[in-house]
Amino acid sequence: MKIEKSYSNDSGILTDITKKSKAYWGYPEDLLDKWSDQLTITKAYIESNNVFKMVLDNKVIGYYSFFYESNTTIRLDNLFLLPDFIGKGFGKILMDDFLKRIKTEGTVNVILESDPGAEKFYKKFGFVTKGLQKTTVKNRFLPIMELKMDTL
Repeated sequence: MKIEKSYSNDSGILTDITKKSKAYWGYPEDLLDKWSDQLTITKAYIESNNVFKMVLDNKVIGYYSFFYESNTTIRLDNLFLLPDFIGKGFGKILMDDFLKRIKTEGTVNVILESDPGAEKFYKKFGFVTKGLQKTTVKNRFLPIMELKMDTL
């Protein structure tokens, strides 16, 4: 297993992983269709952000992406796995790689908007919920989470 930089030609597989991972959490098909554009990882996105894929036996099984909001704040924008690999420690490997990668860059804060089902996962790494972001879906909110790097 290895984690390596993604390139623009990975856009299709990363989009597939994103959509299958989101579907794993039981969202109805019509809602997933509504979110299709938001769940699409374009070539331009990969070229303009930090995107790293997890490869196991020559198959991409997950990825994460991030970008700088400021000199001291990074936004973890995506972290997804194919459903067969959820709950088996691969998410922890991706998160550990992400944190190791950014730790040397002088980052003070990491922020993210979590899927409600993933909030507990991020809390295991020291993220704290700072607020809730209203979504287009009635009575659905995304936890806004933050990690102060000096707590690691």
